[in-house]
Amino acid sequence: MAGSTHTVTNQVPPLVGYDVFSADRALAAAVGRHLDPDLREEVLGELSALGRTSGSAQVQEWGRLANENPPRLLTHDRYGNRLDEVEFHPSWHRLLGKGVSAGLTAAWDRPAGHLRRAAAFLVWTQVEAGNGCPLSMTHAAVPALRTDPDLAAEWEPRLTSMVYDRELRPARLKAGALFGMGMTEKQGGSDVRANTTSARPLAEDGTYELTGHKWFCSAPMSDGFLVLAQAPGGLTCFLVPRVLADGTRNVFRIQRLKDKLGNRSNASAEVEFEGTWARRVGEEGRGMRTIIEMVAATRLDCVLGSAGLMRQAVAQAVHHCAHREAFGGKLVDKPLMRNVLADLALESEAATTLALRLAAACDDGGEQERALLRIAVPAAKYWVTKRCPPVAVEAAECLGGNGYVEESGMPRLVRESPLNSVWEGAGNVQALDVLRALQREPGALDAYLREVGQARGADHRLDGAIKDLLTELADLEGVEGRARRLAERLALVLQGSLLVRFAPPEVADAFCAGRLGGDGGATFGTLPHTLDLASVVERARPVS
Repeated sequence: MAGSTHTVTNQVPPLVGYDVFSADRALAAAVGRHLDPDLREEVLGELSALGRTSGSAQVQEWGRLANENPPRLLTHDRYGNRLDEVEFHPSWHRLLGKGVSAGLTAAWDRPAGHLRRAAAFLVWTQVEAGNGCPLSMTHAAVPALRTDPDLAAEWEPRLTSMVYDRELRPARLKAGALFGMGMTEKQGGSDVRANTTSARPLAEDGTYELTGHKWFCSAPMSDGFLVLAQAPGGLTCFLVPRVLADGTRNVFRIQRLKDKLGNRSNASAEVEFEGTWARRVGEEGRGMRTIIEMVAATRLDCVLGSAGLMRQAVAQAVHHCAHREAFGGKLVDKPLMRNVLADLALESEAATTLALRLAAACDDGGEQERALLRIAVPAAKYWVTKRCPPVAVEAAECLGGNGYVEESGMPRLVRESPLNSVWEGAGNVQALDVLRALQREPGALDAYLREVGQARGADHRLDGAIKDLLTELADLEGVEGRARRLAERLALVLQGSLLVRFAPPEVADAFCAGRLGGDGGATFGTLPHTLDLASVVERARPVS
């Protein structure tokens, strides 16, 4: 009888059965910091429950299955009738249903709604990022719809519902609805003013017939879509329902699904409008102004999504190194590996802290906070999403060859990592938006400087970085060519100021040394060896 060839040893147990929220000390601290004490018990309990769900073996398996069984386009039924439907694996529906029931589309009228949703979004997207797209689009559609009180009264209760209803039927018959978005066209890309989709007014006031082709339509299985088209008065925002009030399908031709690098569980499509019924949202010719708050909300979700992905990558890397033995000891105790892990942990904590600060500003709603968001959101979207791919790749490398194998889950994180930098305006779009805020809205820079100024005097490296930034801002000659550099410095200084004020001293010290003081190298693991890196790594360890 053949015997066992070997006994399995020194393999790392799976990171399951833990509270994803509570194990993230940086996230839990940020929520507690911005939360009204009267809401503390309710919100922390809610997030911890979602954290336990997210960390469960069953839900992690749903994420794997949704990723490995991507959506399938059904253009026609067996009889040749046009269907234009997208079929998803059951695990996708389970994940999306959990996300809706967790309030990820219900921020706008709940106490501390944006803060609690941001933390939940950061936690939930660590399971499988693909279902974050329809949740984000649905959440972000609300401010655009509020430009038309009648539309808002009709649709907002459905969009903010915590009930997931997957059936395609008239929205008035549904307990909850999801929204997608279609702005991009093949000839224009980010230049949406070049869109050629036309909108012809119909007899009923505010209704139009659309004709055109959208190159990227997010979440094509949704109940409604916000799209841009050229009306007689110029570029205008429209609501396109998937199913009309009488139960017939609107003309919504799904031509194909995109074969994407990552985000495989989510459907992104090309769609054709040909006599498609639509309702105007806002005024004719004011499409960009109508949809701008939706764009801002989705950009913040890109920051949150990248922060969540980085957190999961770092958690997996630290967990692996805390269990794996090599060269006579645990990997986590080896000085060079500890330096790498600490450097990754700094990037993750800085992203989380900044993202939650911006979410809290959304809840505040005051003039000062709105001005801060105007410059901080595009800067954060630019920088945090840019940092995500190198973090994911380095974290996978911490697992060695195991991290290159699909079963580890790390390749999925690596493939997902560039996405949020591309969606909702790529890097140059964000950097140029930062310039627009600086040039056209002086209150935005004032709000930013007040925010970072609260940490002045606490760390000489941060003080030096603020001084250098002011010098950079004083010379706007040829500034467009320096827009990326400027956006990067704005984000780094803001992250540094927040960590100096709120993070443990060892975290703030290491961040300022490696990111602001010139003591870090071009790759992770090049922090000064004199720092308290062991404490930084231990803070990042995913132990509830």
